[in-house]
Amino acid sequence: MVESDFGLCGSCWRDTSFIGGTICDTCGVPFAGEQGQDALHCDDCLVIARPWRKGRAALAYNDTGRKMVLALKHGDRADIARPAALWLIAAGRDIFDHDTLLVPVPLHWRRLLKRRYNQSALLTRALARETGMEVCPDLLVRTVATKSLEGLGREQRFEMLQNAIRIHPKRKNLIKNRKIVLVDDVMTSGATFAAATEACQRAGAGDVCVLALARVAKDA
Repeated sequence: MVESDFGLCGSCWRDTSFIGGTICDTCGVPFAGEQGQDALHCDDCLVIARPWRKGRAALAYNDTGRKMVLALKHGDRADIARPAALWLIAAGRDIFDHDTLLVPVPLHWRRLLKRRYNQSALLTRALARETGMEVCPDLLVRTVATKSLEGLGREQRFEMLQNAIRIHPKRKNLIKNRKIVLVDDVMTSGATFAAATEACQRAGAGDVCVLALARVAKDA
C-alpha cells in the first residue's frame, strides 16, 4: 500500500535517504551537524572551482535511492520521474525563481539511440509539469561520445568531459542573461555539471545552478 499514485511504500521510504538539514551550499552533499546562517562548503568544493552558483540534490545515492536511479536510467522505469519531480522541488526550492529555465544534462546521440530516452530529460519535463517553469530539453548537445565515467577518478572525469558539451546553435536566443537550473540523475564528481555550466556561461547565461536526483557522497 502507498499513500498516493507513484508513491513509495513504507519499507522503501524507510530505506531511502532523503537529503536535508545541513548541506554543502555548492554541491548539496549532506553534513553532520546544524546549519548556521552562513553557507557551508564541503572539502571538495573548497578545493575544486565549481563554475555554478548553488547545487542541490534530493537523495543520497545509496540503498533504495540508488536502486531507483538505476531503474530510471537502465530499467525503463520512466514512472519514477513523476515522484522524483516532487523530491526535486523540495530539494531545489531555494534555487528556483519565476524566470528559471530548466535544462537537462544531455546524452550523446549514440547513447540516446541505444537507451531510447534521456533519464535527465524525463526528470526535467516532470519537474516542469509540476512547477510550470519553462523547460528546453535540447538546449545542450553532447558533442563527444565519452565512454562510461563509472570507476574513473575525479581528474579523469573532468579531463574526459572538457569541451564535450555545447549549446544547440538554434537555442542560443533562449539563454542570454537567463537563470538556468541544470538537471541530472546523479552527481558524483561534478564534472558533467561543470561542462554543462561552462557551455551555458559561454553562451551568455545568467545565474546557473545545478540539481540532481541523487548525490554520491564519500560515505555512500
